[in-house]
Amino acid sequence: MMEYIGATGVPVKFESVPIKDGIDFHFILSFAIDADSSGNYQNGKFSPYWVQTLTPSAVAAVKSRHPNVKAMASLSGWSLGDKVLHWYEPKNRELWISNAVTSLKTIAENYHLDGIDIDYERFAKGNSSSFAYCIGELITRLKKQGVITVATIAPFYSTAAPYYVELFKGYGDVIDYVNHQFYTDRVKTPRGYLEAFKLRANQFDKEKLLPSYEINGRGIQGDAFFDALKLLEANGLDVNGVMIFSADDSASNGFYFERKSQAFLLNSTSL
Repeated sequence: MMEYIGATGVPVKFESVPIKDGIDFHFILSFAIDADSSGNYQNGKFSPYWVQTLTPSAVAAVKSRHPNVKAMASLSGWSLGDKVLHWYEPKNRELWISNAVTSLKTIAENYHLDGIDIDYERFAKGNSSSFAYCIGELITRLKKQGVITVATIAPFYSTAAPYYVELFKGYGDVIDYVNHQFYTDRVKTPRGYLEAFKLRANQFDKEKLLPSYEINGRGIQGDAFFDALKLLEANGLDVNGVMIFSADDSASNGFYFERKSQAFLLNSTSL
């Protein structure tokens, strides 16, 4: 189970989110950004920008209460305030990687993190050739140094997917899950969801690919999502987890989709 949390400014707390025993539950803190508070890029020096209720002590506490919980930092996201973020070409790739390793190691140690998620969503046309190498090497080095044990990527629609396909092709062995943002594909029906999943399964490892849902958002909505999960299984595609965006918006419906997703996974023949 992958749950994004802390991106919108809503003072959400870990203890509000229902967590079932028997589920590997990953909270993805959103976001750590390679920029200062004004949106000026910092050459790989990441800072945490998730909501302030998600403190280091809060992370430690939820992991202590639930041994099945892991915590991760998602990198970048769509924007910082009014500034839309994008992958930029570092002048010195090795320096960017070194800075990123150092800054993320500090964040991971402070916040008791287990991993990182890659969520760059915009790429400058003709100016993104460094993405696969820099991110792939970042994940590889963080894992080799024992800073993280899990890494995920979050491809975004067709504009970003090619860059993630290149990344996965070169570094798929260090990427544990693919949190593809299926809601950005804007499919509305279980059948459409199945076809979108098949497409992404051909681009990435189908065993690492997780279906996703956006609360009160784009794409398929309501219980049709669970009809889609059943359809995936009926067509021989394993449902090895679920990604939800996000806990910030789920409180309004009593975390219905978190509860039902975990129940589905615990009863799934895929697990």
